[in-house]
Amino acid sequence: MRWTRAFIPTLRDDPADAEAASHKLLVRGGFIRQIMAGTYSLLPLGKRVHDKVEAIVRDEMEKIGGQEFRMPALIPADIWRKSGRWDSVDASLFRLQDRHGSDICLGLTHEEIFAWIARELRSYKELPQIWYQFQTKFRDEERPKSGLLRVREFVMKDAYSFDLDTAGLDHAFQQHFDAYRRIFERCGLEALAVEASSGVMGGSESVEFMVETDAGEDWVASCASCGYAANVEKATSQLEPVEDGPGLDAPEKFATPGVRTIEALVDFEGGAPADRQIKTLVYRINEKPVIALLRGDHALAEQKLIDASEAAEFGPASAEEIRELLGASPGSLGGVGVSGQIIVADEALRGRRDMTTGANEDDFHLRGVDVERDIEISEWLDLREVKEGEACPMCGSPLAVRKTVEVGHIFKLGTEYSEALGAEVLDQNGKSVPIVMGSYGIGVGRCAAAIAEVHHDESGIIWPTNVAPFEVVVSVLNPKDVATLETGTRIYETLVGDGIDAVLDDRDERPGVKFKDAELVGIPWRITVGPKGLAKGQAEIFRRKGAEKREVDVNRAAEIVSNHVLEERR
Repeated sequence: MRWTRAFIPTLRDDPADAEAASHKLLVRGGFIRQIMAGTYSLLPLGKRVHDKVEAIVRDEMEKIGGQEFRMPALIPADIWRKSGRWDSVDASLFRLQDRHGSDICLGLTHEEIFAWIARELRSYKELPQIWYQFQTKFRDEERPKSGLLRVREFVMKDAYSFDLDTAGLDHAFQQHFDAYRRIFERCGLEALAVEASSGVMGGSESVEFMVETDAGEDWVASCASCGYAANVEKATSQLEPVEDGPGLDAPEKFATPGVRTIEALVDFEGGAPADRQIKTLVYRINEKPVIALLRGDHALAEQKLIDASEAAEFGPASAEEIRELLGASPGSLGGVGVSGQIIVADEALRGRRDMTTGANEDDFHLRGVDVERDIEISEWLDLREVKEGEACPMCGSPLAVRKTVEVGHIFKLGTEYSEALGAEVLDQNGKSVPIVMGSYGIGVGRCAAAIAEVHHDESGIIWPTNVAPFEVVVSVLNPKDVATLETGTRIYETLVGDGIDAVLDDRDERPGVKFKDAELVGIPWRITVGPKGLAKGQAEIFRRKGAEKREVDVNRAAEIVSNHVLEERR
């Protein structure tokens, strides 16, 4: 490829709406252009990176026996109704009708479709199977942002395993776990495998692969000592033991005029520190009110409550619903004296005495509360969000909590979808049994953006060689000089002949412009050919990572760089 014939529309300024480094650099480097919120065109450079990430994923999937499919993005509602997800998935699902009035959705995932095709499997002898595809997915994000990190249209590699039993699923899950490790390593990403919630996917176990970045929206708790890691939606920790006083024989009501928050009660004369308060939250889950109790200084991890309650419908109760249920406004709520309602409490409140909570009367609280004596707890759950510095549940070392972006997610689905869609086989005894499934996803565009997030400097992106749009740029400093252009072209053609993905920068531009563009785009290696160097029989080799440069014999420049590139490919 010659730069003069290529479409590489680099920009000098960051887009006004961009906050994430990857968003800024992918736009400035001429990789992507926004069409509308959450929807991007991949320009030629972006497509090249995307294809290289996809090729790595495809290579590793085929190493574990994956067979590639291509499923439709338009999916009839009837198939989603069979699994129950047509009604349970929130507004992120794009729903539409065709000209005949039939309900259709744009697929945000394809468990149902693969299970539907798997009905053609008849016998255990045809198992195991691993099927996968690269397909455009659609998600009606409420707040798309950060370029390719949070979009409404994206390409995902989604794979599905089909086994006779859970032992087979365990093996397939481990195969994909190991393959994902290799994929992200080859992409130049240090992806942390963490315990995660399965969310709308369902299933018994799931693992997310997370990359640390300030542009991420997921928080992960991890332990440097033992390797424990979990999304805060799933993470636990050890708390310092608390010694309570004897408390009171019964709760005592006291006036708290105008006190509506945990912080306000801390500062109120006669109030209580946050760790001696009970926080009371009211949600509507599956059309029923649920009262959730936590220690005052703890935050609720909503996904934990959703998972524990197997919520198909979930949301905070309105002020009117809360007053009708408990007789007071938020800020004066509590579980004391409440009967006939679902009350779930975080484990950190188990056994606590001498606590303070709302009295279910505006401007009044109760002190001296013994949680298990005075409140009818329906169920004890792990509900709180882990904090930085709390003790690891495995080894007791301090946990770190960091912002991350998810680049991959694997699930053990079990038989939920196969039972719903009728995917069964005959086992060794001739009995019809549902196929045991797993689901495994990687967002290709998000993976590319994550690479740009962690591999860049003030000058631009520093692509790892495996995913770079071009591995080498040959910069001709004076293309009007015949000898210089011919030498640069010869080096370029030698590189291409060696199987190197190279571009010849033959533009009639100042050297500084060429160098800045190459660094912004992030090409790993540059060979510079100019009249002055050529007069000495030399060319300059520049490595983007580390900004290392050196002069070499012009006749060996292609060979030297080719060897470096081939060594860096993994």
